[in-house]
Amino acid sequence: MQRFFSLMIMCTLLAGCGLGETASSAAAAGASQGEQVQQATRTEARVKQQLDAAARLEAERRKGAETDAQ
Repeated sequence: MQRFFSLMIMCTLLAGCGLGETASSAAAAGASQGEQVQQATRTEARVKQQLDAAARLEAERRKGAETDAQ
């Protein structure tokens, strides 16, 4: 009987370790995804700024070309 209880305790402890590992893996994955979202947001803002700058530069070039043509 004591052997049975020892075996049950060992199984419970091993199962608990697996659950703990799963929970910590899930937490790490969640934190990683949060960082990825922040990085993607920063990248999006940087690309928008670059596109706006390119559009302004093109508008200035067009305006200069129109002025030169007159």
